[in-house]
Amino acid sequence: MIQPLAYLRETLSNYLNEHEICQRIYEKIMKASYKDEDAFVDDLSEDEMRYLNDILPDELNYAKEEQDEKRFNELNDIYGRLL
Repeated sequence: MIQPLAYLRETLSNYLNEHEICQRIYEKIMKASYKDEDAFVDDLSEDEMRYLNDILPDELNYAKEEQDEKRFNELNDIYGRLL
């Protein structure tokens, strides 16, 4: 699994009980072997993209506050491809 998706999977695990869309995205990450972030984003529905656009800014802020540069960069790679 590519590193940005590993970080995204970990992030989504915190939201699994909150929303069905989160569970779908998590399952996609677990079941598929994406060659890169673009392949993953191409496989997302509009609802899934919207969901990630909603949660990733908070997760990026958290990583920044915690000075977790690696986590910030990996999640930001995915977030940048959603826009």
